[in-house]
Order: sequence, then C-alpha cells, then structure tokens
Amino acid sequence: MLGQKIPTTVVTGFLGAGKTTLIRHMLGEAKGRRIALIINEFGDLGVDGGILKGCGLEACTEDDVIELTNGCICCTVADDFIPTMTKLLAREERPDHIVIETSGLALPQPLVAAFNWPEIKAEVTVDGVVTVIDAAAVAEGRFADDEEKIAAERAADASIDHDNPLEELFEDQIRAADLIVLNKADLIDGTTLERVTEEVAQASLPAVKVVAARGGVLPIDVLLGLNSATEDLIADRKSHHEMEHEGEGHAHDHDEFESFVVSGGPLADPDGLKNALKAVIERHDILRLKGFAEVPGKAMRLVIQAVGQRIETYFDRPFTPGEARGTRLVVIGLHDGLDETAIEKELLAVIAGNAEG
Repeated sequence: MLGQKIPTTVVTGFLGAGKTTLIRHMLGEAKGRRIALIINEFGDLGVDGGILKGCGLEACTEDDVIELTNGCICCTVADDFIPTMTKLLAREERPDHIVIETSGLALPQPLVAAFNWPEIKAEVTVDGVVTVIDAAAVAEGRFADDEEKIAAERAADASIDHDNPLEELFEDQIRAADLIVLNKADLIDGTTLERVTEEVAQASLPAVKVVAARGGVLPIDVLLGLNSATEDLIADRKSHHEMEHEGEGHAHDHDEFESFVVSGGPLADPDGLKNALKAVIERHDILRLKGFAEVPGKAMRLVIQAVGQRIETYFDRPFTPGEARGTRLVVIGLHDGLDETAIEKELLAVIAGNAEG
C-alpha cells in the first residue's frame, strides 16, 4: 500500500535559507517525474511562487504550482492544506511527487501531522522533511542568543523572561527534519562549516543526515526517495512549545513577526541599489527583503533577494502582457523592531533615488 501512495517532500527552513532555489534546481533534474508544488509564504506578495511559476521546466508546469496565501501553512491546515491536497488528488492526471515549500516561519510538525488525516493518509505519505539552513547565518550567530548579555539583563531585572523566537523556530525546524541541508556553504570556510555542521547535528535527532550545498544544488536522489513515512514519526518530534506545555494543542502564532509590502516605481541602477538597501536593512534589522522590479530598457523582470546584508539581484524571465511593473518588495522582521512607516519611507526614497540614476 505504501508503494501506491504519492510521496511528498516537505521543504522547510528559516527565511532566506534557500528553499526556493533548492526546489528550482530539483525541478531541473526531475528525471521524468511530474512534480506538483504547494508554496506557502509569510507575506502578501507571492515571490517564491512567482519565481517557480516562471522557471519554464517540464517537470512542473504553471498549473502544477499552487500558492497558499491565507497565512502560514502550519496554522491553516484545516482551512487551506487539506482542501488543497484533496483537489490535487482528485486530478485526472495525478503527480508522481508532491513538494511543499513552507513559509520560513512555519513549524513543520502540524503540517506533517495533517498527513494522518484519513482522506490524506490513504493516498499520500511524507517521503521526508528536508530542512534547509543558511550555514552562513548560523555562523554569524543569527539564531543564537548572547548569553552574557541576557545574564546581565536578568541580573539587573529578575522579572525578565527571555524568549528568542528565531532560536526556538530554528530548533523546531531542525527537530522535524529527516534530512538537513546546510546551504550557502561556499560563503564560509571549511573550519567554520565543520563547526556549524556539529552545532546543527547536536540539535537534530539521532541518525539525521546533514549535507552541505552551494547555491541549493544537490542531486535530486539525495532529496527525494527518503521513504521516511514521517507522518508516523511526528509524535516523537515535538516542537519547543509542545515540550514546554505537554498536553496542550498547537498554539503557534506569528505575533513576534511582521510583514508588509512596499510598492514603488522602476529602478535604473540594480547594482547601485544594493548599498542603499544594505543601509536600510542594517538600520532596522530587517530579517528578509525580497521582491521584483522593473528596469527601464530591460524586457525581463529583476528579482531582488536580501538576507541580512547579503543581497542578490538577477533577471529571471520576461514580463508577461498585463503584468504589474514597477518595484514591489516584501519586508519581514521582528514585530517589536519593525517600524513600518519609517522603513516604507526610506525604501521609497531608495527606489525614487535609484530611478533618477
């Protein structure tokens, strides 16, 4: 019976880890498999789905890319995920494999547990949970607390109850994994990569394989065909909240994080954009910034991807007739540190200044 089920790979990982890039490379060497994608993002602008819809690969047509935009998939299982899977399974031409890209803020546990719903379990199995990690971000300490600073704060005020939402989410995504991909390994040296690998391995479950990748490139046979049936194991991969509040239901929310979209005009100088964006990102500690832009004289759409101070721009595909032009950017950060009014004003000034050359 297991062999008759459609295998599904859940690709999870924090904001900007490289999940979409990994999936795009995966599709490029699908080896005859027809792959359906379910893409979920935190934010009102579907950047990742837009990139994958434009990849033009036979393994995954535009009709095979389904975007869930009503919230983080781990919190909308009943309303979004189950109906989407039901419709996908009702298709006359069913996929050979399903790949789900979660939001960078999603807990994998509730999603994987949903595969035990009778109507899903009878026809689909979780081939594996692949957790993608930005190795450079781990090396920079993005997900770790400054313990000395916290100790000093608590010494000054005993009432301080410190929680780090980034650290907890990072640990939860690792604990759910059947395979961990340390992406962007080319951005750190060999000694640092060994340290990061050891740190991640200690946080993962025993026997979980950790592999390094550069630019999201891995053989498809490393990612698919794990045969983990993770839905049968998920009860032993509890989230941070579940371990602290045994017996309570899923209570994950995203109050700690905030997202908004900034829309402006075209850009004249994509290369000159980077330094101006870096200043805004550093000033406001923006976790993730991504989107699309129009460059006058260019028929193709410019993709903008920023993770901290690392910014990448590239042209991915021609604009389609009637497609919105200009610049649209998604901004994601911690709720307490994100001044939407100030950031929007600064980004619009950057876009306007760039358009003037």
